[in-house]
Amino acid sequence: MGYDGRGGLREPVDRLVLQLLRRAVLDHAVLEQRRCYPPALHVGVPGVRSRRFEVEEELDHAIRTDIVEAMLRPAVGKGVVPLLWLTRRGDAAPHDVDGRWSTAVQAAGGELGLALGLVVVTRRSWHDPRTGVCRTWKRIRAR
Repeated sequence: MGYDGRGGLREPVDRLVLQLLRRAVLDHAVLEQRRCYPPALHVGVPGVRSRRFEVEEELDHAIRTDIVEAMLRPAVGKGVVPLLWLTRRGDAAPHDVDGRWSTAVQAAGGELGLALGLVVVTRRSWHDPRTGVCRTWKRIRAR
């Protein structure tokens, strides 16, 4: 299946999940034109519909958790558990911001009674900070 009940991606990753995450990388590579930009949390379905929150300043854990919950509630209220991804600059190597938002996602999931995971997306890669599952491209293009 690729997505485990503990909120992380495992190999082999489901084909649909791979397609959605590739779309998130492609959208980020094409749509983010700024050289320097803050990380942004996304909730929804890449390429279809999502909500976005740009992280302009350092926030504490409780506020990050509240933001994740607030972004999830409309979908969860309809019985849907959307994907969560964090776009940021840099490469696939873990950054501090990855862990901080991953922890907030886990805490929000606990409060909502859901096993949630976060995928970090850059212009050339995605990775799951909890499990290390990742994909990278030298140059991503639309198919």
